[in-house]
Amino acid sequence: MSWDTTRSTSSAGARIGAHEARQRLEHERNSRLAQLRALKDTEGAGQEADDLLNAQRGAVRRALKDIEAAFARLEDGTYGLCHACGRPIPAERLEILPYASACVPCRQRAG
Repeated sequence: MSWDTTRSTSSAGARIGAHEARQRLEHERNSRLAQLRALKDTEGAGQEADDLLNAQRGAVRRALKDIEAAFARLEDGTYGLCHACGRPIPAERLEILPYASACVPCRQRAG
């Protein structure tokens, strides 16, 4: 795998490689799985709390789905490219949200 994205920082030659991207995604996945376990431990606190827990579980499951999709993009060589415009997603965005599938302008347009 030869995926690299150039960072737009003062160290112009710096790159994030596939190995680092995979590590970040694995960390994100492990964090979300831990969140799901913690949410399971708080079940049965009343209807209002259960509604909130269900919403939180849904958000975590969506993030896990996005993380798995990012692993697939990493494998097929499209990781780091915006699915909408095809341009590279800035390395800073991928550092913050390693499973991002769109650049900020395209994400904002999508709502």
